[in-house]
Amino acid sequence: MSAPADESLAPGGAALGEPVITRDGVIPGDPPGGSAPTSPTVRSAWRASRVIVLLGALVVLIAVLGVLLAPQRGPSRPLDPADTSLAGSRALAELLRARGVQVDRVDSAEAAARLAASGGPRLLLITDTMYVSEHALAAIPGDRLIVGALPGLETLAPGVRTEAVPAQRRSREPACALPAARAAGSAYLGGTAFYAPPGAALCYPATGDGHTLVSYANERGTITVVGDGSFMTNLRLAEDGNAALALNLIGTGRPVTWLVRPDHPPLTELPGERGKTLTELMPDNVPWSVYMAIIAVAVTAFWRGRRLGPVVAERLPVVVRAAETVEGRGRLYRARRARQRAAEALRAGAIDRLTPRLGLAAGADRREVVAALAVRTGQDAQQVGAALYGPPPTDDAALVALAAYLDLMERQVSEL
Repeated sequence: MSAPADESLAPGGAALGEPVITRDGVIPGDPPGGSAPTSPTVRSAWRASRVIVLLGALVVLIAVLGVLLAPQRGPSRPLDPADTSLAGSRALAELLRARGVQVDRVDSAEAAARLAASGGPRLLLITDTMYVSEHALAAIPGDRLIVGALPGLETLAPGVRTEAVPAQRRSREPACALPAARAAGSAYLGGTAFYAPPGAALCYPATGDGHTLVSYANERGTITVVGDGSFMTNLRLAEDGNAALALNLIGTGRPVTWLVRPDHPPLTELPGERGKTLTELMPDNVPWSVYMAIIAVAVTAFWRGRRLGPVVAERLPVVVRAAETVEGRGRLYRARRARQRAAEALRAGAIDRLTPRLGLAAGADRREVVAALAVRTGQDAQQVGAALYGPPPTDDAALVALAAYLDLMERQVSEL
């Protein structure tokens, strides 16, 4: 028995032309002793690897929960007396307070100036000048300790010049007569090397004539510059004589004004740019660049499109006749005794072909189809309805009779 060609699936969900395989891996209708596929199925692959997959999913879930539930920490603030990370200086600030030194953390030149004007002499510790005016800092009286080659160093420490070649950060000996350095001994210094004015104390020499710590006095107080502040961080404070050097330079008994980068930098705008749109702020050559890019993309698309050329028809290596496909589908239906599936395919194909011939729209109601077909062919309406929408055939003979009756109605409608 063969069934009409349509696009429905074969029994068991197999696609057109694909054999139906039983649980034992045997194709129905094959002779005994035939070959059986040995490729792993989806079910066998899942059974073999489900433990590994479940363990992997569990590990991923634990990792995700660990990330989501972990305490959130803000970004580290280097040399900040309130930061407890490895780059911060909370440990040094606590040591200073334990020695009776007042430590005031500020993030602006105005706050540092107010503290300097509120009492006696203070030490100004400068670790960052990114959002601070160096001229405002230079106007504050008293001693100052400058960490690193900060912007505006020539204003904050007149006469101090930086060496072009950076100094390697490592443990260095003081090699100078400065009491604070001689008492501390070796310390972890490097970064920037400096040249100082005559009469300055030069400590912790680097390559060449530069030194990583210079200290001298001027009319406003003692100015000390160090090339790097790593010896003051929580990470390095306990090494060598780092803590002693930091305490000797900062813990002089006077209050300390510790200047750091602000947590929320101020938003500034360029003068004369208020109220302008984004297009007005763009340089004049940006629109031309956009136009050139559009032209380049269009030319490239045209060039590549022409290179594709016309469609080339190739001869197929194997030509399968439509009748073979129909016969194969019919054998599958017969082997599985899929009379219901075969009947549904026959009825769906007949309805699809008869509906436009009857002048009905696609998806018409079954009552409309049955009534129009009964009037057109003169057949009994109940017999037509049973043929198109009735129960499935109970045996092969009933299925053959159904196919013959549907074919008869199609020929009658075509001849009228």
